[in-house]
Amino acid sequence: MDDVRGSVVALARELVRTPSRGGTDDHGPVLDVLERWLTGRGLPHRRLRGPDGTTAGLLVEVAGGRPGEWWTLDACVDTAPFGDEGAWSFPPTAGDVVDGWLRGRGAADSKTAAAMFCHLAADLAPRAGELAGGLAVLLDADEHTGRFGGARAYLADPRARRPAGVMIGYPGIDEVVVGGRGLWRCVLTVRAPSGHSGARREVVGAVSRAAHLVRMLDGTELPGDSFPLPPRLTVTAIDGGEGFSVVPDRCRINVDVRTTAEFGPPEAERLVRAVVSAFDAGTPGPHPTDVEPVTSWPAYRLDGDRQPAAALLRAAADAGLEVRAKVAGPSNIGNLLAGEGVPATAGFGLPHQGLHGTDERVDLAELPRVYGVYRRAVLRLLGGP
Repeated sequence: MDDVRGSVVALARELVRTPSRGGTDDHGPVLDVLERWLTGRGLPHRRLRGPDGTTAGLLVEVAGGRPGEWWTLDACVDTAPFGDEGAWSFPPTAGDVVDGWLRGRGAADSKTAAAMFCHLAADLAPRAGELAGGLAVLLDADEHTGRFGGARAYLADPRARRPAGVMIGYPGIDEVVVGGRGLWRCVLTVRAPSGHSGARREVVGAVSRAAHLVRMLDGTELPGDSFPLPPRLTVTAIDGGEGFSVVPDRCRINVDVRTTAEFGPPEAERLVRAVVSAFDAGTPGPHPTDVEPVTSWPAYRLDGDRQPAAALLRAAADAGLEVRAKVAGPSNIGNLLAGEGVPATAGFGLPHQGLHGTDERVDLAELPRVYGVYRRAVLRLLGGP
């Protein structure tokens, strides 16, 4: 394991040193790093492309020698932004190891997992003939944009075998995410007469009307249900007007509703539309408020005995780790996969600090156990000895 550990760390360091901020950096260089590594070990792989033809990720495939289901390990290789680089105590692309911690943006989310999963594919490839089904490693280069382009391209690829389940390599050694709240998002456009702020006749503008609607939304009660986390409605942005002397005629409001199995996207949309109707009736404007749905994902929850959750939890227990199954508040690729009928786990990996913040890092001391857990889980799913 020492040789594997050193090789995983070396690849992870090179990935961290290659900036790949989602929506900011060209992700070609970070994919080049991975392709050189995969090619050097003879692992079959190919680039995945989105609807516009741009590269969205890499797919590694190791086919077993016997019929069976395919299982997927997924890690993103794009990252969150650096934020205020002056607040970091080391460069965001340091890629160094200090006191046992790998430091730099993406060390936790999720370049170390990408390095581990590539090594797992290389580890299993020589014995693929003993295995049933196959293992795919998805390296998503379009995750932090929120588009999840790699996962979408993978599911849409006619050459790829549809996975029976996916394990997503987000960090954190104490929990395995086996579910998450869903979401329904919309943009509300509030209208009002325009005018001059200094006019003799007072004009109630769109921003003022929108502020009243925001208060109504904030005061809306959402139902409770049996899902581990309750639904939640949050106003996340408001935009309207410019300058000082013009009373604006429109204002846009972003609304994010976190949904559950019982309070899903249809219920969320009905609730928001009811609040908007009450607002328009109580404070009429020149036009009704527009409700523009943007996106929705279902909530999901895997039972502990359903694969791949069962294999991962059992492998963690075999390694002496106390890992609890968790339903997450934020949505993740698991919600996208759930909408496609593909069960997924997330959130098992190395201990970490500074995720999406300053001084991101992971503790490499647990790398052998985490690697061993995934290896044991994958072998169990593929019917290996």
